[in-house]
Amino acid sequence: MKPLYLFRHIECEGPGYLAEVLARDEIPFELIAVDRNAPLPADTRGCSGLVFMGGPMSVNDPLPWIEAELDLIREAADRQLPVLGHCLGGQLISKALGGEITANPVKEIGWHPVRKTRTTAARDWLGDIPDPANLFHWHGETFSIPTGATVIMENDWCANQAFAVDNILALQCHVEMTAPMVREWASLYAHELREPSASVQGMEQITADLDARVAALQAVADSIYRRWLRPIIG
Repeated sequence: MKPLYLFRHIECEGPGYLAEVLARDEIPFELIAVDRNAPLPADTRGCSGLVFMGGPMSVNDPLPWIEAELDLIREAADRQLPVLGHCLGGQLISKALGGEITANPVKEIGWHPVRKTRTTAARDWLGDIPDPANLFHWHGETFSIPTGATVIMENDWCANQAFAVDNILALQCHVEMTAPMVREWASLYAHELREPSASVQGMEQITADLDARVAALQAVADSIYRRWLRPIIG
């Protein structure tokens, strides 16, 4: 089996729970540490799919690796390879497929419920997860929905929480979290938590009942990742 190419844009936003899922199913992946100036693949011929993690930068920033990643997403879409994006990664997918990345009406940080949309695609991708599901968020921007794609998750703070098209899934929320990752982000990005609001939780809210919240999140992640991996493992 060819490996997945997994793109990391900052060290603290690695594959997290997804790495555990891939190890459990014996699916190889190659970590491409963009944050350490690792060279990007020239094309997608050596992989079985692409995964893009998050990061504090914007897809609209003039960073040297963004256009190269957008080109890889377009090539993968043309070849009907599975592509998965988390937060910044989902925004990269949207832009690659013709969408726009703009400021969300509010910052959304912490644990917030997400609803399934009433679409055939949502039933396909999210069939057995709770509705609503309490998922983890950390973003100030949002993606538009490219032509041909379908919104499959939404909530009160961000209308476009996820979209799907063919073998491509873009997530605005973070289903890859582990408890140590939540604590690390809350510490590293503590300055963003100093003025809590309805959409931005404070440190205590984010870390309360953390093990139970993460366990529920990972049950959702299991379902979503299993569906995304279907073209790869059958």
